[in-house]
Amino acid sequence: MKSNTIKGYLFALLATLSFSNVYIFSKAALNQIHLTQFGIYWCAIGVILSLLFALKNNKLAQIKELTKKQIRILLILGGLEILTTATFFISINIIPDPAITSFLGNMFPVMVALGGIIILKEKLGWIEIMGGLLAIAGTFIISYSGGTSLKTFFIAGTGIVLVNAILATTATLTVKVYVKEMSPELFNLNRYIWLFLFSFIIFFVYKQPFAIPAKALSNVSIGAFLEFIAILTVYYSYRYIEASRSAIVQSLKGIFVLIGAFLVFKTFPAPYQFMGGMITVLGVLIMSLAQAGYFSPKENR
Repeated sequence: MKSNTIKGYLFALLATLSFSNVYIFSKAALNQIHLTQFGIYWCAIGVILSLLFALKNNKLAQIKELTKKQIRILLILGGLEILTTATFFISINIIPDPAITSFLGNMFPVMVALGGIIILKEKLGWIEIMGGLLAIAGTFIISYSGGTSLKTFFIAGTGIVLVNAILATTATLTVKVYVKEMSPELFNLNRYIWLFLFSFIIFFVYKQPFAIPAKALSNVSIGAFLEFIAILTVYYSYRYIEASRSAIVQSLKGIFVLIGAFLVFKTFPAPYQFMGGMITVLGVLIMSLAQAGYFSPKENR
């Protein structure tokens, strides 16, 4: 295996472990403070970290070299990141068990695959289709609330996760196209600046106190640092390996969140939700392996 490929998988693994813990620490913080308080602290830490990292790697000079098209892309991504991140943390705030939120989030790689077909003209084989159908079936099982009407059929927060998956897919496909033109550091800094501006405005709209408990600040700080690492390493993994191969490792995120949620919150999904979660993980794993060519004997790995 080439050294660059190994780097890509290591970045994907680091991103998966980091992002799995984002669910845990963000949920812990949101149990203690208001969502707007959480947002302004979380994004302020993200801006500081991404700015320092960009300065360290001398990436701010790229700003002067941006074309009008690249500036438009960063503006569009900024808007998408605001909507994507807001819906992500709203879903974590609404759904009691972060493991459920993570399993439902497996709608995202399925949508990325579909978006790749439509936008990037990528091909999808029958094995990938079967994997995608498994993942979708699993999310339906997880989100079932026991009701019979459309209004009560799904658990609270399912719609928010679906909207988040659609928005995250759009942002991911945009990054996949332009990640080789602009650095991951620049993408990350752009993301956090827009998120902080949005959080700053919303914070004052809701008129929440600025002071928060020390324990909440600790959870926010650790979670924000881990998210910074996760987003950055995902971008780096796309530089060394295909997004489909990175998704193989990322598909295991739900299992890590499940373990973390049990250890920290002593929560565990209902038996049918656990089975549905495992089905989504299996479906995404099959789809990702197929996209990466692991079911093709002619694939040169």
